[in-house]
Amino acid sequence: MEQLKRKMEIKNISKTFYSKEGYFTAIEDVSFDVYDGEFLVLLGPGRCGKTVLLNIIAGLESKTTGSIIYDGKEINNVNPEVGMVFQKTALMPFKTVMQNVELGLKFRHIPKKEREETCQKYINLVGLQGFEKSYPKALSGGMKQRVGIARAYANNPKVLIMDEPFGALDAQTRYAMQNEVLRIWEQEKRTFIYVTNNIEEACYLGTRIVLLSDCPARVKEVYPIDLPRPRNMVSKEFLDLRAKISDNTDLSI
Repeated sequence: MEQLKRKMEIKNISKTFYSKEGYFTAIEDVSFDVYDGEFLVLLGPGRCGKTVLLNIIAGLESKTTGSIIYDGKEINNVNPEVGMVFQKTALMPFKTVMQNVELGLKFRHIPKKEREETCQKYINLVGLQGFEKSYPKALSGGMKQRVGIARAYANNPKVLIMDEPFGALDAQTRYAMQNEVLRIWEQEKRTFIYVTNNIEEACYLGTRIVLLSDCPARVKEVYPIDLPRPRNMVSKEFLDLRAKISDNTDLSI
């Protein structure tokens, strides 16, 4: 990663929640860098604090300690250059594909013609041309996630965060969407931060993997991945990498 520019620095982030019952630490002293144009995967067990960490990176959640440095400047609020695709698609059921994708641009008062041209570009990018007037109830799970990706891209983020976006999909659709996300990433060359609790998915997608511990989340190890693409999930190199990470993980295998 030395040849790539550092896009973000996650420095000593901790998050503790306080309540009448006491306190609960979700993240403890997490630090790692994010490089421009990479596909970074955060791998960790369920309920380890991954989503909280993503929300902090995006500026949607406050941190207890630490700092987020973006392009050399500390960020303490919502970062407009960071987009997010959630595990639940959160599409508005009474709006069409086009209307869902253009929501962010509409809130920013982008003129109708300009936002429709922008949204059409990204609807085409995710392979949903012809479905612009369809409502979410007519779409499959994978298609709904494509709408979420197009909606995030339409706002022109420099960094796209994806929070276990394919966890609810069946295995065949999940594999198809993994390849679709890689195609979009390779075509657009934006920075991805992708969260999963699936080791195989992490090895298949990532340029690097940041392995997180069980709660409270800490960084256990960072794995650079130099396997060629498209990756063969049954190759010796892939299986060796998977086994190496499995041996160091708190995930239930």
